[in-house]
Formats: sequence, C-alpha cells, structure tokens
Amino acid sequence: MRRSRRQRNGRGGGSGQRGVRVAFAFAVLLGCVMPLVGGAAAQGPRLPSDYKTLSGAAPLVVAKGGFSGVFPDSSQGAYSFAMIASAPDTAMWCDVQLTKDGVGVCLRDINMKNCTTVDQAYPARTRTYVIDGVQKSGWFVSDFTIAELQSVSLTQAIWSRTERFDGIYPIVSVTDFRSLVMPSPVWLNVQHDIFYKQHGLDMRNYIFSIKKRVSMDYISSPELGFLKNISGRVGRKTKLVFRFLDKALLDHSINQTYGSLSSNLTFIKSIASGIIVPKSYIWPVTKDNYLLPSTSIVTEAHNAGLEIYASDFANDRIIPYNYSYDPLAEYLNFVNDGGFSVDGVLSEHPITASEAIGCFTKLNSNKTDHAGEPLVISHNGASGDYPDCTDLAYHSAIDNGADIIDCPVQVTSDGVLMCMSSGNLLDTTNVQTTTYSSLVSVVPKIQPQPGIFTFNLTWADMNSNALKPKISSPASGYSLVRNPRYTNQGKFLKLSDFLAIAMDKDLSGVMIIIENAAFLINSLGIDIVDSVTTALSAAGFNNHPTKEVLIQSKDSAVLVKLKQKKTKSKLVYTLPSGIGDASNSSLKDIKKFAEAVVVDSKSVFTLSSDFIIRQNSLVQDLQSAGLALYAEVFRNEFVAQPLDFFGDETVEINYYVQSFNLSGIITDFPKTVRRYKKNTCTVLGNDMPNYMQPPQAGSLAQFLQTFKTQPPSLPPMPTLSSSSVEEPPLPTVASRSVSDGSSSGGTRTPGTPSDAHTATMSAGMLLVMVFTALLI
Repeated sequence: MRRSRRQRNGRGGGSGQRGVRVAFAFAVLLGCVMPLVGGAAAQGPRLPSDYKTLSGAAPLVVAKGGFSGVFPDSSQGAYSFAMIASAPDTAMWCDVQLTKDGVGVCLRDINMKNCTTVDQAYPARTRTYVIDGVQKSGWFVSDFTIAELQSVSLTQAIWSRTERFDGIYPIVSVTDFRSLVMPSPVWLNVQHDIFYKQHGLDMRNYIFSIKKRVSMDYISSPELGFLKNISGRVGRKTKLVFRFLDKALLDHSINQTYGSLSSNLTFIKSIASGIIVPKSYIWPVTKDNYLLPSTSIVTEAHNAGLEIYASDFANDRIIPYNYSYDPLAEYLNFVNDGGFSVDGVLSEHPITASEAIGCFTKLNSNKTDHAGEPLVISHNGASGDYPDCTDLAYHSAIDNGADIIDCPVQVTSDGVLMCMSSGNLLDTTNVQTTTYSSLVSVVPKIQPQPGIFTFNLTWADMNSNALKPKISSPASGYSLVRNPRYTNQGKFLKLSDFLAIAMDKDLSGVMIIIENAAFLINSLGIDIVDSVTTALSAAGFNNHPTKEVLIQSKDSAVLVKLKQKKTKSKLVYTLPSGIGDASNSSLKDIKKFAEAVVVDSKSVFTLSSDFIIRQNSLVQDLQSAGLALYAEVFRNEFVAQPLDFFGDETVEINYYVQSFNLSGIITDFPKTVRRYKKNTCTVLGNDMPNYMQPPQAGSLAQFLQTFKTQPPSLPPMPTLSSSSVEEPPLPTVASRSVSDGSSSGGTRTPGTPSDAHTATMSAGMLLVMVFTALLI
C-alpha cells in the first residue's frame, strides 16, 4: 500500500544543517548498524557452482534502491546497509530521474508524491501529466532544479513500513551514488525516457555524459527503443537489460505489448543481453493466490542467449500461500527448487536473497537427522499450513522435519482425551455455525469470555459431519490468512491416536501440554495428570529407548505432582508471558519441579513500535540457573517479528540459535526451522558471511536516536516472583474413568460440568457476545 501525503513534524531542516546531520548519521550508521550484521566478519567463500543460470555462476542479488525494505528507497542509509548486509557482489540499483536542469538523481518514482517530503517543501507546485498513457498528478522531478531539491528529504513509500527513517536522508545524485556504493556493481534503471524527451530532457545524452565518471555495470529500461539508441555506445562491459512490465501494457517506444515481446526473445537479444521479468512471468499465480506450474520463459531466455532476472521480491508482501509466508522459500523456488535458475533477483530485502543463494541452495535432502539442538518442536503440529492439531497438521510437521510433535490435551464430556490447541471450540472449529452453538457458556475458571468447550461435547459430537476444524491465522488482523484452501480440512485426533502416530514415525519424541488440571478435577471429576500418564504407558512410551516425552504446563502444581510420581518424562514449565527478568527465589522454586522452561519470544526483548529497544536478562537468568530453554512461538508472517529481523523468519531463528544456547524452537512452521538447521554457512566459523551473522539487538533504535526519531522508551518488563510460581497442590478425587472414544458408555450430559464453576446466561445474550467477539 502506498503512502499518502502526511505531516512529518518538519524533520529534515535546511540543506546545510541537514548535510552535517546526514554526514554524522552516515558515520553512526557504519558504527552502529554494522555490528547488526557482524561488522568486519568474513564474507565467506563463493565456491564454484553448477547453477542452471546462463553462465553457471550463482545468481546475482540486485538491491533495489538499496535495502529499501527498511530505509527509504535510494537513500544513503539504504545503500550503505545493503552493502554490509548482503552478498559482497550485490549490485546496487538506482532508478535514474532527471531534474529540470538535467542532473541525474536516484528516486524510485518520477512522481515524488509518495517517496519524499516535497509536499511540505513546495505544497503549491503540483502538476498533472500523462505518463505511459495514464494521467498522474503530483510533484514531478522534471519540474524542479537540483538546488530546489536540496530542501526535500526521502521517505518510505510503503505504508506497512516504518516511517521513523523519513526525513533523514537527502536525495542522492547519480554521481554521488556511484561514490557511495563503490566497489559494488552499479545498476541504472531508466524508466521514462519518452516522458523526459517530451519535456526537453535527454536521458540518452545524460548517460553518455557520465559514462567516464560512473562505471555502469548494468543499464535497464522498459523502453526497448531507449536501449537500442544507447547500444554500442556505453562500453562493452555494460550489460543492457530489457525490463518487462505487465503483459497487457504497451512499450510506447516500439508500440508493442510486453506480452507480444515475451514471445520474441530473439529480437530482444539483438539489442540487449538480458531481461527482467515480474515473478508472475515465471511462476503464474491463481486468483486465490496459489502457484500454477512454472512457464518455460527461463529456458527460452537461456536458449536465446539472454540472462533473465526476476523482480518484485520483498519480505513484507503477500506471496503465494505455497510458500507459507516464508520469503526465503520463494527465492529458492526461483534459483534452486524449481528445476531452473534465474540469473538474478531484484529485491528490497537483499539480506534474504543473499541467504537463499549463499547458504540454502543445494542442501542435503537425505533423511532428517534428529540429533543436535535446538530441537524442532511443532506448535499444534504444522499449524502454519493446516488447522491446529489435526491429522494433516501432524503429518505435515513430521514430513517437514519436526523432531518433536506436540499435543495440548483437552477432554470431551465422555472423558476422551484429545489434542486441541484450545479447549474453547470457538477458537479452533466452526462450532458457532452448528447446532452445538446453543451450548455456549461462561466458565470463569477457564476464561472470562463465553465459549463452547470440548467438555461440552462427546467424542462422537467432535467427529460429526457438522463440526470441522478451523485453521488459525494469528495475523489475520493484517489480512494475512493461512492456506485458505485448507481452512476447514483435517480430522481431530484422540491422544491415543496422536501417540500411535508418534510411536510409528521417525521422531525424537512428543511434548504433552496439560492445562486447567484443577478445574477438570473439580468440575468433571477427571484427573488429567493420571489420565495422561496412563495413556503414555499404554502407548509404550514409559520405557522406550529413544522416544523422549516432555510434559509441559504453566501450572506448577501439575509438574509437582508428576515429580512426586517419579515420572521419567522431562518436566517443562511454561513461564508467564510479559516478564523480562526472574528473581533468584523464583528460579529456585522452578528447579524444584522442572528441568526446563518454555519462554515466550516476546519476553526476550522489550519492544517499542516493533523495534527492539533492549534485550532483557530473562534468558541469561534462566540459563545461569541451569534450566534448559525452549522458545516459542516462531511464525513466518513478517508482522510476527520485530523490525530488527527484516520480515525474515530465518533472520530471527538465526539470532536465537547463535545468541542463546536453546534446547528447542517451538514453531508453527517446522519446515522453516528444519531448513535453517541444514544451512551451509553457520558452520564456516570465521568465514561465515555477514548476512548470516546474528543481528545486534536494538541497533536500529540506537541509530534513530541520532535524529531523535527513536521509538518511545519503555520501563523494564516485570520480574517473575515466587508468588507467581507457587500454587496449591492439585485436589484429589476419585477419578472418573477416561474413555479412548472407541465405545459408548455413561456420559455426562453435554454442556453441564458438575459444579458451580459454570456461570450461565441467556443463550441469546451469549450468542450476541460470541459473534461480536468473532467479528472483532
């Protein structure tokens, strides 16, 4: 989404003052942000390869406007950061625009409306022009001299990106750009030669005028006529690349559509040495955002002797659901996994392109090795791709390389233990659209909101044709939904079925999550702890030589009881979320009943406006106490990570693995973590490339302090105390028999727990509350 005009609090100042500030900022950027990617660490060897590129060399990374996924496009910050956070031979892309007095500048768009502060500097100088047959209004570069643009600053053009770098950087001239990015290859893109000619400016003459001062490795344009006019006059080392736009659009320089030109690559080869195409030219996408089979354009380009580059890569765009919101997986489909390789990728997040090409191509595809930490632990199975805790989610997690699969245990009204991420069926099923919607109630001991719970239904009810699972989409508020074709697919599993799958498959073990144990005893007469241990024994886990059992709970009383029973399972305590530290007394208490803890990844840092402003001491406290550490929940969606990780889940995983001695990573997307563990770069020691160095937490916020645009400061997060850990013992009860769901028997009436823990209200009012909550 593009930004509209908005006030930016007058940041930027006069050109002289700003020049001093930017020069200082540049020094700060190198001193502060370079540690973010490892500073002077080695770039790593670029070994000979057998890529299916035209030359056989590794694909080129092209940084569009620098690292424009974070910094304003074409700014000093974007170019400087791209150079230190990307592969060493990454090409730097400049969209060349011409000022009124014929000076070339780097700007992402000829219309400065959405990428600069020009609306504040010159509010009355809007114009309307027809560009490529489309009428556009705004502030155009060709209407301003280079001197006038000195009072204009660059801004981020994409709404979803942070605006805290806006107003910091001046517009960069093409000649200054060359000096700024040395020794990186230079890529100049000329988008509007025809428009400039119509306004008395000559892009061809400008390119010729600077060729002795600016070494141009690549020149691209969507106007084939422009490339023809400069062909043979820019030097043999300069590659000319024709840029394809949407197939239905017209290249006005030769009056042919891009679709028709894509069928005549031999003609293009007579002028250019390469082509750039949108991703959809190579991997078409359906209307519901799934990949179609790849086209043959890469092969056709190579057969014609043309290099082919794919454009439009960015970590914070919605990509086809086949990639599970993993931008690195998308790159691999263009350079490795698709049976072909493009010759380069044009990216606004070049760190991810560099990782993909440098560390994740040609990985060992042999059988998964479950040795070595951190363990890959599923979170409700592969819940990033399929509904939580269904057969599809668990089998996918296993296929994707999980070491351990998890089961949050719930209970039906007839005492069947089952796996489900939430006891409230409103969270995990379509129950509100079924006849069971009348069972809505409020159970204060579980949650203050109304719900329909597993203990309101029998196991037979859970397997009725009407009730279906519902995929979780934690980022749906950002219109990021998961795998819509499988929204309601899959089958619910009893705990016994789950354990049978785990016993049969190549896994390190299982993680069993127990919650609400006291409520289940008091209200349903079910001792969930004893029931789970009985199920584990029946499934053969008690004395299994290789299968490990982890039992996780946020209720210390559950783990205390298991400890007293001398369980052989590994006991794991779930820490409360939102803490940043742990007192010595709380750590001593935890060690009495647990040998490991699960920590919410959001407790590791203090975040402000999605920036890391400090790393908390919690992890250090836990590990100093000798507790094994499992971190949760890792998700691929770019909004799930702090801005410091650039919308790339692999960067976040890399930070945790290299910064902390984790025992396990709990994730909705086991495939992403498993692939990380196979990377070929983190084993290189001193030769590990910069782009695989762990980020330095808080560096971006620290850099912004130079301009007083840093996110707001926040107080330290709360400290975990003994009182938060200690709980009264679980009540004892003559346990009601627990069924495996295979036969019917005496059951409690659905929807009526046995004591007064259920608060009732009119069904009409509850339904109103339920549907209101769902709408929100």
